[in-house]
Amino acid sequence: MVGLKEELLKSIWHAFTALDLDRSGKVSKSQLKVLSHNLCTVLNVPHDPVALEEHFRDDDEGPVSNQGYMPYLNKFILEKVQGNFDKVEFNRMCWTLCAKKNLSKSPLLISDEDAFKVWVIFNFLSEDKYPLIIVPEEIEYLLKKITEAMGAGWQQEQFDHYKVALNTSREGLSAWELIELIGSGQFSKGMDRQTVSMAISEVFNELILDVLKQGYMLKKGHKRKNWMERWFVLKPNIISYYVSEDLKEKKGDIILDGNCCVEALPDKDGKKCLFLIKCLDKTFEISASDKKKKQEWIQAIQSTVSLLRAGSAPPHKEARQKRKELRQKLQAEHEELERQMRELQAANENKQKELETVRKQLEAAAARAAEEEKKRLQTQVELQDRFSLELEREKMVRQKMEEQVAQKSSELEQYLQRVRELEEMYKQLQEALEDEKQARQDEETVRKLQARLLEEETAKRAELEKWHLQQQQTIQMTEAEKQELENQRMMKEQALQVAMEQLKQLELERKEALEQYEEVKKKLETAANNTKSWKDKVAHHEGLIRLIEPGELSTEELQKYVFILSHALISLGGLLKSAFSCSLLVHSSL
Repeated sequence: MVGLKEELLKSIWHAFTALDLDRSGKVSKSQLKVLSHNLCTVLNVPHDPVALEEHFRDDDEGPVSNQGYMPYLNKFILEKVQGNFDKVEFNRMCWTLCAKKNLSKSPLLISDEDAFKVWVIFNFLSEDKYPLIIVPEEIEYLLKKITEAMGAGWQQEQFDHYKVALNTSREGLSAWELIELIGSGQFSKGMDRQTVSMAISEVFNELILDVLKQGYMLKKGHKRKNWMERWFVLKPNIISYYVSEDLKEKKGDIILDGNCCVEALPDKDGKKCLFLIKCLDKTFEISASDKKKKQEWIQAIQSTVSLLRAGSAPPHKEARQKRKELRQKLQAEHEELERQMRELQAANENKQKELETVRKQLEAAAARAAEEEKKRLQTQVELQDRFSLELEREKMVRQKMEEQVAQKSSELEQYLQRVRELEEMYKQLQEALEDEKQARQDEETVRKLQARLLEEETAKRAELEKWHLQQQQTIQMTEAEKQELENQRMMKEQALQVAMEQLKQLELERKEALEQYEEVKKKLETAANNTKSWKDKVAHHEGLIRLIEPGELSTEELQKYVFILSHALISLGGLLKSAFSCSLLVHSSL
């Protein structure tokens, strides 16, 4: 009942807006009385003029708004409609009120009757919102059906161009624009008026009058058993048959329900293409003109009975409902997409603000980093200058050390010569061995000192590596913030490479000093071995060096030998002290 009310309201809306001459949304009470009386007449509803007067009791002097008329229309007219009225007569009454005012004055290829049928079809296919429009999808559906009814080919490309132009200007067409579009012949070129009229009538019969199929067939009488030609009209729940296709003289109805069935019959009594329609109370024997028509009618009736059993609407109404549901679904999806787009746009704007804030923070951080880099470069230059001074100082110290080593080497040769001259003095040689032992202890001390220096060097290298890691971390942090710092980082790495090369140079110099120290050490060991060899010679060759025994020399000679031996021991101690000082200088320079 709700669907029927919506369909009726569309035609009534056209009639009401036609009465609203100044488009203010208000119609006078006298006009509403006439409209209400006509509606009650065509809808077979008892008219109650007193109720109308009572409803608008306070509006005697002015016009009545459509908002005020809707409650009366629903309560006293539409809710009383039972469906036992003539749809065509109802639509024609509303059409009479609105056609003269809205129908285009330009000549059309269709008659007024065809325009009326297009108007009714528009009300059937239009959207359930006001003002009424028909969307491009329904326009395409209607034009396709009219084109198919004319037997012409559908021009999809032409309609696509028209659809694009239509979508850019509005959502759809009004009833009068649709009539003008069909009447202009834009999509029926090459067709005469009669063909277009027949096509419109066929579509009107299907969509509005629910005619599923129609045509001439022979029917066998129930009483006289004779065969008569009749015009059959199949609707969702009934098959009516008439004398001719003008539908003026109706001969009977075949009421269809879920219990009906259709059966094909073999040819008999000279009649071909027979089939049987079985209902609860009667059975109808029909003869089609050919096998194709027979099969079409059987399939159409079986489909109708199946719909009745399932309680489904006619195919065209069900298809219209599906199209509307699809459009509503697409509209909902479109609205949801628009909502998501708005949310994304808002989120994007917020993100842009956040990015702008981050950009400003990055710029501030880049400025701070540039300032820190400037300070760091200044500190690095100062450190480089300091390293250069220390390197120069180290070179001077190394030169002095080399000179001292050379001088001490010469002195060592002289002292060794003196030692060879004093080999005969056994006790002094024993003390010299004790001094050599002490020298080895001092050498161990020097080794420990060297190990400590190596540890300090390792710590310094670790510190340099730590600076290098900190510098790389700082560069990695600033690289993501500003690419322009890449050149400055390369300069830092080059400076660090120079420092590493300087450190490697110092290490090479340290190795050279160690080699020199090893040479000095070997010379000391050679001297010690020579001393030992001379001691062995003294022990085995007493004829070469005669040991001094008490009583053999005089007191003066003994004092003289003691003086010479003391002087030799003092010279040997100075020589060893100089050698140890030289080794300590080498380690301190490293």
